[in-house]
Amino acid sequence: MADRTYTLKRKTKETDILCTLNLDGKGLADIDTGIPFFDHMLVSFSRYARFDLELKAKGDLEVDFHHTVEDVGIVLGSTILKAVGDAKGIERFGAFLLPMDDALLRVVLDISGRPYLSYNVKFYEERVGDFPVSLVVEFLRAFVNQARITLHVDMIRGENAHHVIEAMFKALGKSLHIATSLTGDDIPSTKGLLV
Repeated sequence: MADRTYTLKRKTKETDILCTLNLDGKGLADIDTGIPFFDHMLVSFSRYARFDLELKAKGDLEVDFHHTVEDVGIVLGSTILKAVGDAKGIERFGAFLLPMDDALLRVVLDISGRPYLSYNVKFYEERVGDFPVSLVVEFLRAFVNQARITLHVDMIRGENAHHVIEAMFKALGKSLHIATSLTGDDIPSTKGLLV
């Protein structure tokens, strides 16, 4: 089996991010973005994807969390794309319905080579602690565009923003675990190519 580990470093005037991802890990995470709630979500994502993820980010948090959250999405998406490689043997599709107390989230995805995000989530709170919930879609949009996946996120129900976001990150992890699982020998497409 080919090594499905990739390391990526990205530095801009706003952020400096280093990410190492192993698709065939055990769900071990070492995350430090400087945003505790976001770190908690990324640890949950890693655990339920069963990806080993080391991610360190330094950003201009004194300005806003936006640059860091969006750029982490860019780097994590790019790292997953590289770790998947030519996609030979992967399951390709993944879906998971995940409850967390009042929240019920459905995540469905396709490692298709075609970025698309459908995001049907409504929050009744603007923040979880000091984390603006509006940044969740910014993270997902950046992630989808760089990972080149089709992603549908649907909130079936939920009131508590923390529960909704955590259920979403866990369901995203579970769906990616399914989709990146090795179940065959060829590229999973009738075209013979994912694009």
